[in-house]
Amino acid sequence: MHKLVFFLFVFIAFSATTQPVTYSVQNAHSHNDYVNAVPFWTAYNEGFGSIEADIFLQDKSLLVAHNAKELTATRTLINLYINPLIECLIKHKGYPFADTLKQLQLLIDIKTDSIATLQALIETISKYDVLMSSHQLKWVITGKRPDQSLFAAYPSFITFDGELDKTYNPGALTKIAMLSDDGRKYTKWDGISKLPAADLRKMQAAVAKAHKLHKPVRFWAVPDMIHAWDQFMQLKIDYINTDHIHELAAWVLLKSKP
Repeated sequence: MHKLVFFLFVFIAFSATTQPVTYSVQNAHSHNDYVNAVPFWTAYNEGFGSIEADIFLQDKSLLVAHNAKELTATRTLINLYINPLIECLIKHKGYPFADTLKQLQLLIDIKTDSIATLQALIETISKYDVLMSSHQLKWVITGKRPDQSLFAAYPSFITFDGELDKTYNPGALTKIAMLSDDGRKYTKWDGISKLPAADLRKMQAAVAKAHKLHKPVRFWAVPDMIHAWDQFMQLKIDYINTDHIHELAAWVLLKSKP
């Protein structure tokens, strides 16, 4: 609650310099979601449109953690994400949310061998028809990815997070769900002061590149606070990266009010 009050105070301080935009929690991305006290459900219950999980293939199991030192046998992709997803899809008759227009994107960040880990993920998903057949559920692969020449060989329910600074052939582009990049390539901005004009132009060009390809865009390693969120919305960045699930959800709700 104290953190939310702080974020809202900062928002009021900067509200005079911001322009209204139409964003919802569907544009919110739960970065490193698995570090939350309650993975998946915290972001899901706020209606987030994108949730991220890092996975390692270890002894034929897909484990969720940020690095190898944090791996534990009980923190599996099945326990933390697959089972909750199945529960939601069954409850809502094949849709992730009760609102059938809402989408849910699972951004799966592969930390071990790209081919073997992705194959294990596909085998896991393929055991459950409901995980493959929902048109409102997207599986997007990031981190260690196969070469783009292999993208087309993967099942239709598997798509990829493209790298914004790379060039993709037309066939590979059809398998790319969005384009992402490290925000530190564009700016060292603190998220509080005004975004430097040169950095603004670089980010505008990057967003324009993604949108010209008709792909949504996301940046990681960027400031994560109200003034920054507002700047990113003005830039028309499609997914707002956050570690502050409740705060971003509350702020988006506040922004959406007339």
